[in-house]
Amino acid sequence: MLQKPRPFTNTFFNFQELGISILQGLMITAGTLLIYQFSVHQGFSDFLTRTMVFTSLIAANIILTLVNRSFYYSIITTLNYKNNLVQIIIVITVAISGLLIFVPVFARFFGFEALSLSQLSISVGAGFLFVI
Repeated sequence: MLQKPRPFTNTFFNFQELGISILQGLMITAGTLLIYQFSVHQGFSDFLTRTMVFTSLIAANIILTLVNRSFYYSIITTLNYKNNLVQIIIVITVAISGLLIFVPVFARFFGFEALSLSQLSISVGAGFLFVI
């Protein structure tokens, strides 16, 4: 609200923002593939590998939501924005993901396997790291 409106002739994304978005997508892809390779190299089952990749994608998208709230201000500054809906959506996303992974009925349906604390930390950490 402090900035002047964009001219009507401008596009929604400028080339810099589009380039950043493409780079972020490539980094998330690299992180996801790294988690996949790590899991396969460790000899984890297909179910556990799928779960770790899914978890890293969810974590990356949550961090991406927070990072991309502003292309001008830091993530610390944007956390103070008064938009409770973002917080609610993140909590719901984490809750549903937890249900899918740790409730046996849902885990079987989606072909997931419960993660240990270290596996969960590696997946979430990779999602965080490759977005930042």
